[in-house]
Amino acid sequence: MNGGAERQTGTPAGAGRTTAPSGRRATAVPALCAALALALALLPAVAGAADRADDGPRTLQLSRKEAGKGGSITVTGRGWRPKALLTLLICGQNMIGGTNSCANGDGRAVTTDAHGAFRRSLPVAEPPKPCPCVVHVATVTGEPGAADAAFKVAGHPVAPLPDERTGGRLTVLAPPRLTGSSGLLTWFGAPPQRELTVTVGNVGSVPAKDPVFAVGTAHGVLAPEWEEQQWRGTVPAGKKAEVRLPVELAAGAHGDYLVSLKYGDKVLVEQPWGVGRPWGVTLFWVLLCLVIPTAVFRIGMAIVDRVRPRRTARTAAAQRTTPAGGSAALPWFTPDTAPSTTTSTERPTSKGSA
Repeated sequence: MNGGAERQTGTPAGAGRTTAPSGRRATAVPALCAALALALALLPAVAGAADRADDGPRTLQLSRKEAGKGGSITVTGRGWRPKALLTLLICGQNMIGGTNSCANGDGRAVTTDAHGAFRRSLPVAEPPKPCPCVVHVATVTGEPGAADAAFKVAGHPVAPLPDERTGGRLTVLAPPRLTGSSGLLTWFGAPPQRELTVTVGNVGSVPAKDPVFAVGTAHGVLAPEWEEQQWRGTVPAGKKAEVRLPVELAAGAHGDYLVSLKYGDKVLVEQPWGVGRPWGVTLFWVLLCLVIPTAVFRIGMAIVDRVRPRRTARTAAAQRTTPAGGSAALPWFTPDTAPSTTTSTERPTSKGSA
């Protein structure tokens, strides 16, 4: 009996032991879901870390260090942003003067692969500036980036490098904007004012500190008038910054103008500016043309009123003594000497005549 009881009591215990694994499975399912959610949350960070690992320093390799005009070289790069559009140029004077010193017509474009690498053939052309020359590679869109590799164009002249006043090489990354509006004073001929806003990037290897720009304004076919302005700030190498410079025209200016921005010998941007006519000045001259003749007429009438002869007291008295119905005395006679109206001019007849 006891043994049977023990067996009976053992059966429920065995049954309890058989249900334990299902409880562990029920607990493991939420834990697995939590781990999967955590892995999905960390996946973008891991991918970003992988991209940053591929980002590394940008490098360039040339198949040849020297070649003559008409030949070609192969440019290989690594460490660039994946799927980025790049331009490849051969430039003179180490590209100190910007793309104005490059053979832009013979440049090439290439898109990097998923790992930020590329390989492209580049024809050898003589740049407009003398050597030392470089192969310049720069991004076209997105975050700015650039790299140079020394290259010698056989037969191309060599000259010393010009001095770079402020360091860095600046290029425009976005279309310029003229911000601001004209006030009431501008409508009456005050100088029109605007603010030129340009986003520039430093594609050089050194920072550009307090760069000096030249702002030019041209009207019609006339040459621009340049004014140097120093922008306070620093554009680090490989970075970008927003530059804002004031632009002012002469008083009463109107018509079509062209605003230009130059850095060194390179014109960075040109922005048209249509300036409205100061109609307040025209209204002023119209009113002036109406007021001046009226004022002259009133002054003339006042002068005439002052210089014309006045009636004397004697003349007034003579006019008062004139009898009613009688004729007024002539101005060259006095009342005493005026001819009498009763005097007859007929001759008396002789006595006794019929």
